Amino acid sequence: MRYPSMLIVYLLTLACMSNDRTINVREAEVIRGISAARAKAYNEGDAAGIAKHFADTCFLMAPGGQTMTDPAKVKAYYQAIFDRYSTGLESGYEDVKVDGDLAYGRGFAKVRLKDKVNGEVIVSTAKYLNILERQSEGSWKTTHDIWNGNEP
Repeated sequence: MRYPSMLIVYLLTLACMSNDRTINVREAEVIRGISAARAKAYNEGDAAGIAKHFADTCFLMAPGGQTMTDPAKVKAYYQAIFDRYSTGLESGYEDVKVDGDLAYGRGFAKVRLKDKVNGEVIVSTAKYLNILERQSEGSWKTTHDIWNGNEP
């Protein structure tokens, strides 16, 4: 009679694991949606639309500059880009992992900047890593955003 009770425990464990995987897949899709919303905001020159996806305490670590540590600084960083350039971005996550209230997205980006004054075009590609945290009300916000270029 011991085996049937062990079988029930095993099946319940599998059911819980399956439910966790389903939740993680659903959460990963939400996180992919955040990445797409940020890219859309970038392409529209909407600094506030990018900054709203950052946690109150965050770290934006762009190459060659100081770390920005709150959404207002993130907004100012992107606004300075949008003031000077017409922008284009192709990006997305190649990998997303969710573990409880933390997640990461590893991705690629191709950026096109056209100087609004002289028309010069700059194209670059990069790889990036975002860390996100589920907020108390259930939304996901970026806590860490770091990237570096592929060009030498």
